[in-house]
This record gives sequence, C-alpha cells and structure tokens, in this order.
Amino acid sequence: MVYRSMEEIPLTLTVDEAGQLLRIGRNNMYRLVNSGQIQSIKVGRKILIPRNALVRFLSAFDQAS
Repeated sequence: MVYRSMEEIPLTLTVDEAGQLLRIGRNNMYRLVNSGQIQSIKVGRKILIPRNALVRFLSAFDQAS
C-alpha cells in the first residue's frame, strides 16, 4: 500500500496494515500495541490503530533527538 499524503491513510488501520506502514512485522506491531506504546481501539475481537496514534508514536522519536 502506498499513500502519497497523510490524508490518504484511513482513520483506522488494522494491526497488519499499521505494521506494513511502519515496515515492521506483525509480532512487533502487536508488542507495541500490547505494551501501550501505540494506542489502539478494540472493537469486538478486532484491534484498530488510529492514524493519529501512529503519528504520535513517530513524533516521539523526533522529539527525542
């Protein structure tokens, strides 16, 4: 999946989609979600990652430098 701007990214992503966007594996993505490092929403058995949660996660690295 290729997005040309932030607005093209859906408001929520599955764990697999978020992992692909961050270019990390599924297990690492679940680890980030389960540890609370990335905010998630549970809808029934499905876990969704808000687009803004990914932005906050990545901006934490930018602020650390």
